[in-house]
Amino acid sequence: MTDIDRAVPRRRLPVFTGILVLIALAILISLGTWQVERLHWKEGLIADIAARQAASPVPLADIEAMAAAGGDIEYRKVTATGRYINNKERHFFATWRGQTGFYVYTPLELADGRILFVNRGFVPYDNKEPEMRMGQLTGEQTVTGLAREKLPGKPSWVVPDNDVAKNIFYWKDLDVMAESVGLEKASVIPFFVDADSTPNPAGLPIGGVTQVDLPNDHLQYAFTWYGLAAVLVVVVAISWSRKGAKAHQQ
Repeated sequence: MTDIDRAVPRRRLPVFTGILVLIALAILISLGTWQVERLHWKEGLIADIAARQAASPVPLADIEAMAAAGGDIEYRKVTATGRYINNKERHFFATWRGQTGFYVYTPLELADGRILFVNRGFVPYDNKEPEMRMGQLTGEQTVTGLAREKLPGKPSWVVPDNDVAKNIFYWKDLDVMAESVGLEKASVIPFFVDADSTPNPAGLPIGGVTQVDLPNDHLQYAFTWYGLAAVLVVVVAISWSRKGAKAHQQ
């Protein structure tokens, strides 16, 4: 093998390494930039939800019109008037401030006969059944709360299946909630309302249980990807400078 033959792979190796470094650097910078974009999106979403919760409530008809037009109704303040059908309430397994129990979803029959399922709030485990509480709301009632969209399906395979026979729901399947108490799907408004924290005369359920939990770690992730890109540049620079010094000494 001649000196020229030995020199060719030595020249190609740094070029190949340099290409790999540039590709890795481009990927790391792209991931960091993507997280910055996600950060701006998440901050806008959080601000939008906060504004919706701070706004004045609107009539139920306005939210229905928005939903029918394909608009985003989630967390918008709404008010509705009707009569609770207390013997058809459904129970969603939940925890509230460290205590295990249920959210009580009660059908609210409107003046036109349609049904709106209202999450009236939390009751401790031992107060699941209505007879274990201090009475029910009767007569015409007006509820103010937040509109919540109907789930398109089971959120995750790790969520247990709903136990309809025992009236224990692990995910909010509006259609099954209605069907299980003999309500026609066509008469049920296709979203929920979470009641606000207005105290119930009997003390239970405890309203205002809506939890808005939107993790916002995108800035941390962006720093991580940009930091790895910076580390890569430093490591490569040190490695090449050492090789250059070694070659100069030879």
